[in-house]
Amino acid sequence: MRTAAAPPRRPPCSQPLLRSTHRTAPPSSAVGAVPAPARPGSVRAAGIRAMLRPELAASYTELSEDVERVSENPTDEGEGEMGVDEDTSSAILPDSELGTSAPSLRFSKTCLKNVFSVILLFIYLLLMAVAVFLVYQTISDFREKLKHPVMSVSYKEVSLYDAPGIAFYPGKAQLLSCKHHYYDHILPLINPGQPGEIDCTTQRINYTDPFTNQTMKYALIVQGPRDVKKKELVFLQFHLNGTDQDFNAIDYLLFSSFQEFVNSPEKAEFMKDCESSYSSWKFSGGFRTWVKMSLVKTKEEDGRETVEFKQETSVVNYIDQRTKLRNDQLFFVVFEWKDPFIQTVQDIITANPWNTIALLCGIFLALFKAADFAKLSVKWMIKIRKRHLKRKSQVMNHIS
Repeated sequence: MRTAAAPPRRPPCSQPLLRSTHRTAPPSSAVGAVPAPARPGSVRAAGIRAMLRPELAASYTELSEDVERVSENPTDEGEGEMGVDEDTSSAILPDSELGTSAPSLRFSKTCLKNVFSVILLFIYLLLMAVAVFLVYQTISDFREKLKHPVMSVSYKEVSLYDAPGIAFYPGKAQLLSCKHHYYDHILPLINPGQPGEIDCTTQRINYTDPFTNQTMKYALIVQGPRDVKKKELVFLQFHLNGTDQDFNAIDYLLFSSFQEFVNSPEKAEFMKDCESSYSSWKFSGGFRTWVKMSLVKTKEEDGRETVEFKQETSVVNYIDQRTKLRNDQLFFVVFEWKDPFIQTVQDIITANPWNTIALLCGIFLALFKAADFAKLSVKWMIKIRKRHLKRKSQVMNHIS
């Protein structure tokens, strides 16, 4: 078996010298002195420096990488790399770039972000305040609308009305004539003050006064006009003899349906209820009173429906051409429908609970969203502040 020849042994003192020959000598600008002639002590010092240079280069490289992350500027990265490549073993760092340009730029960006975040936070707080006010205002308006319903008026057009009932309280006066006319065509009176034709449906009834329950009242019930398109009207003539009153007038009352009065089994009670529910008016002697009626139906909160009449009256002086002594007073009255519209009045509550609930849901959603945005902004500001302080402390530690 062959034995390998052992490699030749080198002198022990030659190993540090060979290791130092493979390293690059530091630049003259960093050391600042001319290398001295080789001596035994200098050879040992050169070996020690050659061993320390990789550690210094690694520490400066880490410091340059930290500076590059803080500055986040590609130009500064290039300059830092060039500085490290040019002089790795040098102890001098680019303090001007690290302390002035990169931190100032970073500070300005951070300051702008913080100011912007504060502005956003105030905007969100303002939105939240507005939303809270809208919630309060919406609830207040809803409660106010519940307490004060709005009157709604609607009109229904008809061609025929239910014939109303006209209750006259003539007292001592006497009905002379009653006739239906059409198209506002009233013929001249032939014998004024004398009994004439009565072609109206009439009924007479006695009943006790609903307010005193003692006084008996006499009423003459006449069927009113019905056809509104033909302008149907009812013309009546009364006269009153030898009165001792200074002012002569006849009371009358309008109720909604003459047919209900005819079909009522208790006509006296029916008239008492009408007098309690409807208003009464007057027309005077010596004039022709023209009454134009309009019907108003009102729906109560409990579901009942009440009916009342609105009137427009015009009074025209009657020229009495009778030659005899006149101890009696003449009364003329005309009843006509004003228009073919029945007015319906009802109280409605304009506050819609579903609209209010939807509005409140939208407001609360905006509140929660604004609170979420504000929370995220605060967290972001805190995170940016901590990161800035951490990087600042790292840079100061590396510099120190």
